[in-house]
Amino acid sequence: MFDAIAQKIQDQHLQLHGIQVTIRRLDQIHPQISGNKFFKLKYNFLEAKQQGYRKLLTFGGAYSNHIAATAFVADQFGFQSVGIIRGEELKHKPLNPTLATASQLGMQVHFVSREEYRLKQSPDYLAQLQQQFPEHYIIPEGGTNQLAILGCTEILKPDDQQFDLICCAVGTGGTIAGLIQASQSHQHVLGFSALKGLFLNDEVARLTSKCNWKIIDDYCCGGYAKTTPELMQFIQRFETQYSIPLEQIYTAKMMFGLEHMIQTGIISPEQKLLVIHTGGLQGRLNP
Repeated sequence: MFDAIAQKIQDQHLQLHGIQVTIRRLDQIHPQISGNKFFKLKYNFLEAKQQGYRKLLTFGGAYSNHIAATAFVADQFGFQSVGIIRGEELKHKPLNPTLATASQLGMQVHFVSREEYRLKQSPDYLAQLQQQFPEHYIIPEGGTNQLAILGCTEILKPDDQQFDLICCAVGTGGTIAGLIQASQSHQHVLGFSALKGLFLNDEVARLTSKCNWKIIDDYCCGGYAKTTPELMQFIQRFETQYSIPLEQIYTAKMMFGLEHMIQTGIISPEQKLLVIHTGGLQGRLNP
């Protein structure tokens, strides 16, 4: 089923302050199953289908690309879906575009408190959800598990060995873990966290045994889904100059940080860069 959705992924080349950067346009894969979500969901849905599930449950925040993509895939391929959404107070407000679209696609949007949401990896809590939502295949937050990592290893191609540095935005760690697993020993993988804090380093270290990577939060603009006027101005300038759409939660922060690191000499002109555009453009619809 995923083969019918996949389109040819194109690379786009641009010059950033004298350094040639290759951007892998995963945002072009599909309007709804955007970017890295295609790779993270691919083997999860195939596994659910193989095991005979017709219902699934997953987790996400109010602006989650994963929630949006999962709702679409479930609707397209005949699955019922439940989204456990962080922030119980949200149920008393009008749904934002992400959650409204997921609901329209048939996803049952189930709000929980932030305290309860933190239990999303607890075996006892997952067992409780299995009782509350029986016969549901559970996909973790962001789709991140070993099946997602397997899918994300397919983002890199055999001839990508030419690149010295591979960059991507980071949310839950699944995409960068797949890139690390597929990378070569001479390559370095740099993750731009969309969240404040370096706790993702521990998560990614759990998912891979390789050491050729680093995650930074220097350009997260204060935290998840937070922005600054400088970031929003950068988006306008970048899109005007290069005709590459960005969204303010993940990809813009990555490109903003990358440009700064090139400008300040942190990234040297000798390095060959591959940047993964992880899509998520539905996030542009959110305030």
